Amino acid sequence: MAAAARFFIRGANSKLATTNSFGASLLKLSPSCSSRTKTQQRHAAHFTFQPDPVPTQYGPTQKMNLFQSITSALDNTLANDPTAVIFGEDVAFGGVFRCTVGLRDKYGKDRVFNTPLCEQGIVGFGIGVAVAGATAIAEIQFADYIFPAFDQIVNEAAKYRYRSGNMFDCGNLTIRAPWGCVGHGSLYHSQSPEAFFAHCPGIKIVIPRGPVQAKGLLLSCIADKNPCIFFEPKILYRAAVEQVPVEAYAIPLSQAEILQEGSDVTLVAWGTQIHVVREVAAMAQEKLGVSCEVIDLQTILPWDVETICKSVVKTGRLLISHEAPVTGGFAAEISSTVQEECFLNLEAPIARVCGYDTPFPHIFEPFYIPDKWKCFDAIKRMINY
Repeated sequence: MAAAARFFIRGANSKLATTNSFGASLLKLSPSCSSRTKTQQRHAAHFTFQPDPVPTQYGPTQKMNLFQSITSALDNTLANDPTAVIFGEDVAFGGVFRCTVGLRDKYGKDRVFNTPLCEQGIVGFGIGVAVAGATAIAEIQFADYIFPAFDQIVNEAAKYRYRSGNMFDCGNLTIRAPWGCVGHGSLYHSQSPEAFFAHCPGIKIVIPRGPVQAKGLLLSCIADKNPCIFFEPKILYRAAVEQVPVEAYAIPLSQAEILQEGSDVTLVAWGTQIHVVREVAAMAQEKLGVSCEVIDLQTILPWDVETICKSVVKTGRLLISHEAPVTGGFAAEISSTVQEECFLNLEAPIARVCGYDTPFPHIFEPFYIPDKWKCFDAIKRMINY
């Protein structure tokens, strides 16, 4: 249904363009119209991207933004694995975010190709390709549109090995999808659906914070012998720039990374939100004298319980932040596990700073997102508890 709607919307683009030009001419003719109505003001990003140090252990590096690091990972895979294929809506000419640009010309239309606008079909096809022994890399154009494929992911891909008694599996399947808020995406181009899939044993869910992690974690997902969902923070596609190794390398899955050592509060996040909590940690140190430990979870399922709990035992306080709605978000799972494992070490209630329990808004996005000020207020409440 969503695919059909997008098809008709695309078909109507020329008609909309005519209407818009007519509307623009009316604005010019009307003396009461202010020039401000012709251009919309853009809000500043709610975060400042903080690049990681240049990695030295993986060989020569090159300046890349996040989408280029994804392209590089896919290029490495196609070059090293003759069975690898990449498919999805519009991927043949580079995809809407340009993550597959140039790959069809380099490797041929049999290895990088378009599919119909049918997410259920894309994932179902990918399962079949993986079961046959090839490496399947499926792209869902936006994470918001992954739900038509929910049955294929949860009831087929995740259970394939288990129900066959390990006789068959589709572990060679990796599903990529742009994820998270982007500043103007509104209801259907801003969602963070990781918690929907975190309830499903048999798959892995990974979300990187920048180009270096994106390439290494994506290559690990592709090599992993379990079906993986790789969510890519689309607001970082061009905003995040780092020195990324040119050759293939792997970053281990299910291992959280401590980005900053601290002693008073543990801050846990993933994806774009890592850059928010990094800034919050600096604010807390400067304004409150509070030392924060910042942890990037990286893998949502299966997640690194040990690293988080060790940190909370040390700090006695935990704040978890994500863009998805607070009720049933993955922060709730982390919070529950930590209070079971670290109850006697807690100095204050665990704080969750997340999106509201509403659909993702358009013009009210700056009020919806869990920005640095909301996180900072939560730290003050914990310290003063």
